[in-house]
Amino acid sequence: MTYGRHQGGHRPPPPGRRPPRGPRQHQQARMMPVPGSERARQAPRRPQSTRVAPPPAQPPPPAPRRPTSGGRPRRRRWSFGKVLLSLLLVFLLFVGVVWFYLDSSINRIDALPDYEGRPAAGEGTNWLLVGSDSREGLDEERMAELSTGDTGGKRTDTIMIAHIPDNDTPPTLLSLPRDSRVEIPGHGVNKINAAFSFGGAPLLVRTVEQATGLRIDHYAEIGFGGFAEVVDAIGGVEMDIPEEMRDTKTGIVIPAGTQTLDGAQALGFVRMRYSEATPRSDLDRVANQRKFIGALASEIASPATLLNPFDVFPLLGAVPDALTLDEDDHLHHLVALAWAMRGIGGGGVVTTTVPVTSASAENWDPAKSEALFEALRTDSPIPEEVLME
Repeated sequence: MTYGRHQGGHRPPPPGRRPPRGPRQHQQARMMPVPGSERARQAPRRPQSTRVAPPPAQPPPPAPRRPTSGGRPRRRRWSFGKVLLSLLLVFLLFVGVVWFYLDSSINRIDALPDYEGRPAAGEGTNWLLVGSDSREGLDEERMAELSTGDTGGKRTDTIMIAHIPDNDTPPTLLSLPRDSRVEIPGHGVNKINAAFSFGGAPLLVRTVEQATGLRIDHYAEIGFGGFAEVVDAIGGVEMDIPEEMRDTKTGIVIPAGTQTLDGAQALGFVRMRYSEATPRSDLDRVANQRKFIGALASEIASPATLLNPFDVFPLLGAVPDALTLDEDDHLHHLVALAWAMRGIGGGGVVTTTVPVTSASAENWDPAKSEALFEALRTDSPIPEEVLME
């Protein structure tokens, strides 16, 4: 017997059904042995293969839950140390950005060009500090407020050498009177401040180096307006004025007693020489300049200024426009200078003037001035007999 065939020929399968398979092969019918018969006992049993279903996929173990409070996940809390460290990093980043801005904003000139016959470098570090009478950037109202007058040109009211030693001898702040007569390269003998008028900072530096034998390593210059701005930026500078100072030329009056000088008063103080309080004229003026520089350095370096944003930020804003440095000088050099000069008021810095032969301060004492310069060149203590108030 066959399946899938009908008389009368092959009929196609109805649509949607699979076509019939080919004819099945006839299989011989096997009789199942009767249980208990001999055949049943002899017939071997085929092992039946049992297909085992794979185990169902196990879901991943649940993530451990953090302890909750009130059914809500607890927020991650920052420890005090982490908060403090983050604030410190932000502060350091801010300081770095401000430092870079200030250092790149300061005015710079080539004040220390090399030349034939320049003195060899000695011990320690020498700064040439110059206070010019430049009125650049000042309008008529501001010049009247500062009592600068309207003199044209550009001269030096202040010339100082700040010596920072490499050993344990104290730093020195040395004044060079502006009327000192010295050899100016290319211009003969003249007052030392004329060098600035003839050739600016480079000629002044060369004149000072040739006259003293000291090699200048750094240069800083400040004008009238910049000086007053720096003083006002830190809220003034406290000074003890022994007696009333009344300048008969400018009309500036500074009363006696301990007081805080603002920018205009401070400028009048460091320039005053036509007063009963300054009988030695320029010699008294340079002595007052050193006192004020010491008080100013102490004020800037004090924690009360550095930790007070109302003083620090105005000071940082005033410094770039106020100062002119050599092109190789940077902000950290200024910080080192201010730190070294902070001890003037307490006697930690030697302050003196180049020894002169008369009250006019035009001529230097050859022997004493050379002894002074030699001590600075070698970082040696300055002999007492050559020191001048």
